[in-house]
Amino acid sequence: MSATVKTAGKTAGWVDDRFTSSNFLKRNIGKVFPEHWSFMLGEIALYSFIVVMLSGVYLTLFFKPSMIELAYNGSYVPLKGVKMTEAYASTLNISFDIRGGLLMRQIHHWSALFFVAAISVHLLRVFFTGAFRKPRELNWVIGVGLLTMALLAGFAGYSLPDDLLSGTGLRIAQGIVLSLPLVGTYLSFFIFGGEFPGTDFISRLYAVHILVVPGLILALLTAHLMMVWYQKHTQFPGLGRTNDNVVGYPLLPIYMAKAGGFFFVVFGVITLISGLVTINPIWLYGPYTPDQVTAGSQPDWYIGWLEGSLRMMPNVEWVIFGYTLSWNILVPAVILPGLVFTVMAIYPWIEQWATGDKREHHLLDRPRNAPVRTSLGAMAVSFYVLLWIGGGNDLIASFFDMSINTITWFLRFAIFLVPPLVFVATKRICLGLQRRDRDKLLHGMETGNILRLPHGEFIEVHAPISDEEKAVLMAKPERTPLTMPEEIDENGVAMPGARGARLRAKLSNFYYADNIPLPTREELEAAEAHLRHEVEQAAPAMEEDRRLIPAHDGSVLHDPAIDK
Repeated sequence: MSATVKTAGKTAGWVDDRFTSSNFLKRNIGKVFPEHWSFMLGEIALYSFIVVMLSGVYLTLFFKPSMIELAYNGSYVPLKGVKMTEAYASTLNISFDIRGGLLMRQIHHWSALFFVAAISVHLLRVFFTGAFRKPRELNWVIGVGLLTMALLAGFAGYSLPDDLLSGTGLRIAQGIVLSLPLVGTYLSFFIFGGEFPGTDFISRLYAVHILVVPGLILALLTAHLMMVWYQKHTQFPGLGRTNDNVVGYPLLPIYMAKAGGFFFVVFGVITLISGLVTINPIWLYGPYTPDQVTAGSQPDWYIGWLEGSLRMMPNVEWVIFGYTLSWNILVPAVILPGLVFTVMAIYPWIEQWATGDKREHHLLDRPRNAPVRTSLGAMAVSFYVLLWIGGGNDLIASFFDMSINTITWFLRFAIFLVPPLVFVATKRICLGLQRRDRDKLLHGMETGNILRLPHGEFIEVHAPISDEEKAVLMAKPERTPLTMPEEIDENGVAMPGARGARLRAKLSNFYYADNIPLPTREELEAAEAHLRHEVEQAAPAMEEDRRLIPAHDGSVLHDPAIDK
């Protein structure tokens, strides 16, 4: 045995004597993780955040978070001699004078976009599959918190260069702060260190961007991963998968090897896009000056829905006792986001209370099997998309040569009409898919083959579905709505809490009343017998079709080899 191996063994023994690490490794090194492509969305978010951190460390070495004004004297000739803040000048230097600086800026920006996008789609996957249910309610709240922190980090980083586009965004943010009743003016002076834009805000925002928000994201990510590890991973229904087991690959060596390879795939894709696609070319915007606005200014996509809500809100202001209450800012930029994120965070408990379902769930739902939840999610997505479109109403009007007022008024009406229509349409689609699944269980898979039996009857040949698909279809949970309670007891006295119980029963019926039940055991046995009989009937005709060979003149000949 070599000296290196002996040293490693002694070191491992020394560590194990003090931390009993071997027990932990024995328990967890063979932990099983299920396999499904949608689980990679969370990995993309994690790996993108790692890329954000690595590229951000590089950029902090050269960025100067200062609002001191100076005359630019760098490599970008069109801005030579222009007065700007040191923050903007240092960002230009990173882009044009630091080796690899522009690529690192692009990687940092694109990986941040990947991070927010992956979290958003990952949350949608968790919602539509019901992965937020007991015992994972707190993990869902952590996910909503991660999305909130990601939006804040993105906006802070987007605003640091102090160019004309980011300065316009900061001006909007200051307007949102000013819209807060009573305390808005004081908060604005406190945040910006005086009148906007002040002289201290970039340095303060820099500390928030590189310390406070990343620290919170790291803490939330750690808590999230620890809870996933402890509570075990959810899995989609399938053959051999139950609520009490996990079917997949062990942590070592398979899962770790795949995860490591996927990290480099994500890193490579981000780097490739960063090298080929320009994003946030601040040198084209120029330094920020409070009396100017960039033409066609648009925030990053994840802030677009807030921009749209501001543009779509009518101009409504009240003056109460000499104080102006700007509903046109307060509602779309403060109340609406607060309401959206609050409802998102508490939704697991809303559904749990409405349905009375307090069981533990480790098997995921197929979205079609939870039609109301899926319809609510689709309705929310349509609401988001309409707001997002509203954020670009000026560019849409310019590109299609339309009236911006017409687009705005259309979206104001559509925001109340389209989401309910999407809810109804999505629910009908889910119920239709449930009926198709029921037909598959009863009649098998349509093959498209039409055969004529010897006695002249035409039948369509159905093929039995596989055991794997049957297990998926039979995993559909049967949910029963809560019964409507009595309001008055046998003595004519009003039942305590009857009103709340009736509301809960109505919500339960709203969730579960429309449902296509699975076939009973008798129906399945009858369907299997019918399918066997159909195959037996079709077998002679199929054998005859196999024996017949068309001749060149169109007649039919028997194949002697088959006849023998």
